[in-house]
Amino acid sequence: MSYQSSTTGENQPKDNRKVIYGVLIAALIGTWGYIFYDKSKTSEQIFQMETKISNIDSARVAIQQDFMNVSAKADSLTQDNLQLQGELAERSADIKKLKGDISSILKKKNATASELAQAKKMIGELNGKIDGLFAEIEKLKGENTQLTNANQQLNTEKTQLTAEKQGLEQNLNTTAAEKKQLEEKVDVASTLRATNIAITAIKVKSSGKERETSTAKRADLVRISFVIDENKITPSGTKDFYVVVTGTDGQVVTEGANFNTRDEGSRPYTSKVTVNYEQNKVIPVSFDWKQADRFKDGNYKIEIYNNGFKIGQGTKTLKKGLF
Repeated sequence: MSYQSSTTGENQPKDNRKVIYGVLIAALIGTWGYIFYDKSKTSEQIFQMETKISNIDSARVAIQQDFMNVSAKADSLTQDNLQLQGELAERSADIKKLKGDISSILKKKNATASELAQAKKMIGELNGKIDGLFAEIEKLKGENTQLTNANQQLNTEKTQLTAEKQGLEQNLNTTAAEKKQLEEKVDVASTLRATNIAITAIKVKSSGKERETSTAKRADLVRISFVIDENKITPSGTKDFYVVVTGTDGQVVTEGANFNTRDEGSRPYTSKVTVNYEQNKVIPVSFDWKQADRFKDGNYKIEIYNNGFKIGQGTKTLKKGLF
């Protein structure tokens, strides 16, 4: 009885479900562990990535702020100096181009750290160029101020010199006018005077003997004589005297020659007499006037001129003779 029970117990199949369950549980635990590990690693990578992105964004913001500050300085510099020329204009153009390159990088949404680093380096270069241009402009402003001050000084000196020149010219003009007036006075004062004017009709005989006559038909020539008074102003030398004879018909006896007078303009004259004058001495003058035709009865007017002025005149009347 007891033997059968033992046999029956040995032949019953083993229950493996516990083992399977254990394996499954272990596998599940391992899977969960792997998942937890992988998730933890992924989270760490995400955190590192977010940190990197945050750092990049922070760098971008800082660089952007630096760029804005430098750009404001550049804009202020160019606005205050719109008339830059030559080398300064070229340097200003370089600054403008560098600003554009930096701005292009900062406008990229996915700019890399390398690009941002390049932008930061370019901002430093831009700042240096701006400082250099500003220093050059300030230097030129200083030189321009010096030149302006020097120019103002020159303008002041020019104004003073112009005033002095005008004063000198005015004095010179006054002196010239006074000199001219004095010269005119001297010129007028140097005009010689003729006095003791004598007009004589002469009859010349065949023997050469002369006899005064008052008859027109007998007159062969008219002798005109006068005295030049002494003059302390007129220098010694040859002096010209113009004699104008107006005939009985009222016309000047002339061969067509003219001379200039001070008051009457140009006039024809009859004879020109040249005299060797000595200063401050009385000089007697005498000359004969002849004409091709016979003298006519009537009045002959004789006028004497020197230095353009009439200095004396006289009249000679010739009568109509019977023979």
